[in-house]
Amino acid sequence: MKALSGHAAVVPKTTTGVVESIRILRVSRDSAIRSRTRAQLQLRDLLITAPAELREQITERTTAALIERCAGLRPDRDNIEDPFHATKYALRTLAKRVLDLTVEIRDLDVVLQDLVARTTPTLVSKLAIGTGHAAQLLITAGQNIDRLHSEAVFARLCGVAPIPVSSGKTQRMRLHRGGDRQANAALHMIAVCRLRYHEPTIAYAQRRLAEGLSKKDVLRCLKRFIAREVYHDLKTDLGLT
Repeated sequence: MKALSGHAAVVPKTTTGVVESIRILRVSRDSAIRSRTRAQLQLRDLLITAPAELREQITERTTAALIERCAGLRPDRDNIEDPFHATKYALRTLAKRVLDLTVEIRDLDVVLQDLVARTTPTLVSKLAIGTGHAAQLLITAGQNIDRLHSEAVFARLCGVAPIPVSSGKTQRMRLHRGGDRQANAALHMIAVCRLRYHEPTIAYAQRRLAEGLSKKDVLRCLKRFIAREVYHDLKTDLGLT
């Protein structure tokens, strides 16, 4: 209502730059991954109801070996009315679909890795921030990141802005439950990774735990700190500092 009445200024994301290209490529990649996962599940479900003779022939346990085995099946097209050969044909079709989608995903990963690395060299140089996380945070912020007036605004957009929920003698915070959930998930995974491999983060977590904070509270603090770091790195990479 404030935007419609003119009391609040809303600046839309720019959709003519490299960030929009990254978003479009990510949409294609995510679609391919969902389709591949669906095909893999259908293949395994089909094996459960396959004729016993065929199930006994396909003994591979790993997904990769199972896909390769099914892709090499040779059904009799002239006897396709037989459920045995119909199942072989369906399994081969699904397996080849998975292999084709894997190639498609790999090609998209190569393009995205190059594009994200050239767009956000500072961000991807940081520990635990790979192409996928950097791309998602870049998409959330937008090409015209200057529309986000502070790192606090970016933190709220990512759902990691702290909100007081103290009660009585208990002093604690929780994170804002709104915002971009995919960006929130990216920050969460970065924090989890740094808790295992980043010595300053490990030391910080141990200190806060000793002060009485829970593991969840420490993780909330880390996500907020990482959001601040990401915001300034994005501004640097997009030429706004």
